[in-house]
Amino acid sequence: MIFDNDLTPGQARNLERALEVKVLDRSEVILDIFATRARTPESRLQVELAQLEYSLPRLKNMWTHLSRQVGGGGIGLRGPGETQLEVDRRIADTRIRDLKRKIADVQSRKEREVQSRSNEFTVSLVGYTNAGKSRLMNRLTEAGVYVENKLFSTLDTRTRRWAIPDFGHVLLSDTVGFIRDLPHHLVASFKATLEEARQARLLLHVVDAGNPLAEEHIRAVNGVLKELGCADKPTILVLNKIDAITDNTLLDILRAQHPKAVAISGATGEGVRGLTDTVVESLSSHFLAAEVTVDAGNGKVLAYLNAHAEIFRQEFCGSQVVVRCYLPKHLLHYIQHPDVTVRMLEVGETPRAPAEPIEEPERSA
Repeated sequence: MIFDNDLTPGQARNLERALEVKVLDRSEVILDIFATRARTPESRLQVELAQLEYSLPRLKNMWTHLSRQVGGGGIGLRGPGETQLEVDRRIADTRIRDLKRKIADVQSRKEREVQSRSNEFTVSLVGYTNAGKSRLMNRLTEAGVYVENKLFSTLDTRTRRWAIPDFGHVLLSDTVGFIRDLPHHLVASFKATLEEARQARLLLHVVDAGNPLAEEHIRAVNGVLKELGCADKPTILVLNKIDAITDNTLLDILRAQHPKAVAISGATGEGVRGLTDTVVESLSSHFLAAEVTVDAGNGKVLAYLNAHAEIFRQEFCGSQVVVRCYLPKHLLHYIQHPDVTVRMLEVGETPRAPAEPIEEPERSA
């Protein structure tokens, strides 16, 4: 018998005695599904840790068929059931410590990997399981990631380059799907996997618009994002799978409740252009109009601006170069230097004429 809620070890034991059948709760079923879907070493470690932390307080039930004590009890008179229980607990505790150490190494490596991309614009797909995130990622990036109509088909984060017309490229990540009442053991174990979502500049919250429980799924995902510390992160709600909707009333209700949501179909590509425009509009708010004055011999800063900023005017004033550009806010500290002056431009401000303009020297072949 499967219960759609969490049971304490005592409740599970009493129910099994009363019903005389095996009793499973919601967390145990979810953990089992995760175990069958895990493919990479990292996801296997995380699932095993969650399973052990879940089963540790329930080990007692596994040895009820053995005697607890022999005779009247006392020192040295413990039965095989209690002895085996203690051995199993020590083994489980040791394994949990080993897994936590390995996962900590994985998380440190993942954090370094994410930090190495800190100068990039990163966007993460989040949402309820089976909402179509992987299919949407294939549509946007032609990544060719695994797609199947089943729960938790993706347990590992994949990051691909997404080329956006008239903007440039961003890094798009596909994350593990969420679910209502996600076991806290899984949330803790999969923090390394969800590091991409925590560090992303923008979240695309993908929802199966044809599911009658879509609004409940939205609340469940928002709850997990709050637990991860992502509640205040810029988010675009994406109403996916509109091609499969037979009753437009569901879509109309969602649009009325979430007027800023974007309706698309990851399967057919309908509405993807509108989603791209919305993403560009959101990411553009991360840019500053700045005037950067730098020594002409500071090739490092000039090269950095050419690589990461959108330059709309460049002037030479004696030994200095005045660069007017749109610069991402999170990259501003990369050009801070005693010999570099940065001035924020007001909206509609026109470029000032240089005091002593000279022509840019010709580049050698």
